[in-house]
Amino acid sequence: MLAKLTVKNQLTLPKAVVKSFAGVEYFDVSTDGSSITLRPFERSRADEVREYLAQLGITEQDVSDAVKWARETE
Repeated sequence: MLAKLTVKNQLTLPKAVVKSFAGVEYFDVSTDGSSITLRPFERSRADEVREYLAQLGITEQDVSDAVKWARETE
């Protein structure tokens, strides 16, 4: 199988490869200088929490303020 590198440095993967990784949106890319390795990237639980807080509109400053408030009321 071949993968094509576009003029925008995007890599087009063969359908057969993509089907093997259904649901994977990101890949970790590494190289040893002579080959490229793609591994499915699994998001951490922390990433999921950050995304959820962003959806709720909670900022890092909100969290800092809440921690400060909690420490003051101890």
